[in-house]
Amino acid sequence: MASAPAERRAATDSAVAEPRWQRLEHDERRAQILACARRLFSERKYDSVSTTDIAREAGVARGLLHHYFGTKRDLYLEVVRSLMRMPSNPVPLQSPGRGLEVVISESVERWLQMLERNRGTWLAAIGGRGLGRDAEVEAILDEARERAADRLIEAVQSYEASQAPAELRAAMRSYSGFAEAASVEWLERRRLTREQVKALLTQGFLSIIRDVLPAVQSASDGAASR
Repeated sequence: MASAPAERRAATDSAVAEPRWQRLEHDERRAQILACARRLFSERKYDSVSTTDIAREAGVARGLLHHYFGTKRDLYLEVVRSLMRMPSNPVPLQSPGRGLEVVISESVERWLQMLERNRGTWLAAIGGRGLGRDAEVEAILDEARERAADRLIEAVQSYEASQAPAELRAAMRSYSGFAEAASVEWLERRRLTREQVKALLTQGFLSIIRDVLPAVQSASDGAASR
C-alpha cells in the first residue's frame, strides 16, 4: 500500500501534468483552425469566407474559433502572419562551398512551392486580390520584408545585416518588390510560366549582386567625390 506522502506526491504530479496536456491539446486545435483558415482564404476571396465555413472545415464550434482568434479579420491577420513567417521573397540559405547560382536557384524553387500552396492568401496579402491594400497587412509584410532583406544580406556578405550599407539594404528590398511583382504576373495575370518566373528571379538576383549593386555603389562614390 502506498504511503500518504507518496499518494500526495502522485496527486500533485497529476495536477501539474494535466494542465500541460490540456495546453498542448489547445495549441494543436488552434493550429488546426489556422491551417483550415489558411486553406480557405487561399482558395476563395476574403469576403466569401465566413467564420462558419472555417469552423465547419476545422470541425469545431464557431464559438471556439472566436475564443482563439476573435473576429474573422483577426483570424485573417493571423493567417497572414503565419504565412509571412515563411520568406516573403526567395532567401538563399548560407551554404559554404556551393556556388551562389545553385543556392539561389534552390531558394527560388522553395519559394515558388510555398506560393503554390498558399496562392490565394499570398495574393490577397500583397494586394493582388480580395482586400486590396490594408494598413495592418502592410505592416506585417514590411516586417517580413525586413527580415528577408537581413537574410539576403547575410547570405552574400560576411558581416551582419545591421552593418550593411544603406544601398545594399535598398537593393535587397528592391528585390523583394521585384519578386512580389513577378509572383503576381505568374499566379494572377498568367503572363509568366513557373519556369520563367524561376529564371527571372534567379538571374535577377545574380544580376543585382554582380552588376547592379556595384554600379549603384560606384554612382554613390562618384557623387561623393564631386
